[in-house]
Amino acid sequence: MNTIDIKVKRKSGCEDLSLPRYATDGSSGMDLYADVEGEVVLETGSIQLISTGLYIAVPRGYEAEIRPRSGLALKHGISLVNSPGTIDSDYRGLLSIILINHGKDPFVVKRGERIAQMVIKEVTRARWEEVGELEETVRSSGGFGHSGI
Repeated sequence: MNTIDIKVKRKSGCEDLSLPRYATDGSSGMDLYADVEGEVVLETGSIQLISTGLYIAVPRGYEAEIRPRSGLALKHGISLVNSPGTIDSDYRGLLSIILINHGKDPFVVKRGERIAQMVIKEVTRARWEEVGELEETVRSSGGFGHSGI
């Protein structure tokens, strides 16, 4: 298993919030925590930008992917609008999460609550090679649902 060092800075007033951390030894995603004052109510169907209170410096050649937490999705219908979100290696702004409530009831986001998870991934960059024709495959031009369900 590879490890990399990532610099992190807390927003002033966020010293009480946990740094991103893995819940178990086998976790690939680190939990991210809500930086809200008191509580924020996320009404059904609404979208809210929630700060994590952190600034991070992802090393060049890597990205941070922000993903929903499966427990919040299953139990409350809480997800991310831009899932997965991408934090590029040259971004240094406040790390915030775009939550959406797909559930049937309002959801209360409390300070320090786990609201998303972050996975650090190595980046592969593409080089385009324009050609006149592409090689044929079994699927070729079959569209959505072409391979079965």
